[in-house]
Amino acid sequence: MYAKGQTVIQLMEQLAPKHLAVPDDRIGLQLGSLQKEIKQVLVALDVTDEVVEEAIGLGADLIIAHHAIIFRPLKTLNTDQPVGKLYEKLIKNDIAVYISHTNLDTAEGGMNDWMADALGIESSGTLEDVHTDQLFKLVVFVPKTHHQQVQDAVLRAGAGHIGNYSHCSFNIEGIGTFVPQEGAHPYLGQQGKLEQVEEVRVETMVPAGIRGKVIQAMLKAHPYEEVAYDLYPMDLKGRTFGLGRVGKLKQPCTLREFVDVVKKGLKVPHVRVVGDLDRDVKKAAVLGGSGSRYVNKALYKGADVIVTGDIDYHTAHDALMAGIAIVDPGHNAEKMMKEQTANWLRVKLEESRCATKVQASAVDTEPFRFM
Repeated sequence: MYAKGQTVIQLMEQLAPKHLAVPDDRIGLQLGSLQKEIKQVLVALDVTDEVVEEAIGLGADLIIAHHAIIFRPLKTLNTDQPVGKLYEKLIKNDIAVYISHTNLDTAEGGMNDWMADALGIESSGTLEDVHTDQLFKLVVFVPKTHHQQVQDAVLRAGAGHIGNYSHCSFNIEGIGTFVPQEGAHPYLGQQGKLEQVEEVRVETMVPAGIRGKVIQAMLKAHPYEEVAYDLYPMDLKGRTFGLGRVGKLKQPCTLREFVDVVKKGLKVPHVRVVGDLDRDVKKAAVLGGSGSRYVNKALYKGADVIVTGDIDYHTAHDALMAGIAIVDPGHNAEKMMKEQTANWLRVKLEESRCATKVQASAVDTEPFRFM
């Protein structure tokens, strides 16, 4: 059985929830339809003509990419122009394009975490906060016979996280009463008769981003036809998600040695470097993509060096004066998302017993050539 397009995207959004994107980022479905079976998914960094040809050759129904193909509202769609031809080719071959950009960067276990792991950075924080989860209190009343079943389902769905603790809940035993009315099909009791049941009141915390998932899990595990539960907002902050990562290096080294770590970890043949190659590097920051405006943030966080792309001349001079080193591996260093995302999605589809295949693009979309 092949997964529907919406199912594939629901799984993808478990990795990179849309609410984690920065405001106005061009994410989500950009072209085509998800109302179809998906036999083959191609994961790409960029959607170029070569990538589209690769997708056609694979028989792909869906491309999941990191960089958007539509940045601004279209005023015309001229198929005589290169971009118009690209859209036309995708449409004629019924290939949908879905973008996961800053939400994938920000997500725990996403782009910036992958890059930090590759560089040996023991991440202890972000460079810029993007989203803080609003917390809700879930209260549900469960018959004692199904207490553990419902509690386990709710906690497995992601509820119950407080700081560095998981599976947090509070449970109180009591007596629940109800009278099944005409038309009811009660799990316990009879129509028209007062029923008293030993029940447990289960309380736990739920981040706003997974409310639907937790409630669905609770209702599925609960035996009652009508489940009594409350969900109300709390005046507390949940987990904070952000762009970039900063932390101590597992192996402190010189900047010269760290350059080799970057080239090997991010699989790039060349980098641009700002700073004294013999200086010590103990704490590092990393941000995928364009990071010129994050250099000062890395300095403020105590980093000796920041690894990021698209550094301009004046930012480099400012960094030299401020005393922070820069290693620029280029924007294309984000290419690691192809294998990482494909592997993650492949496992999720296999767990769902779907026959949909996922492949990482083999096309090198680096536009620069170093001579």
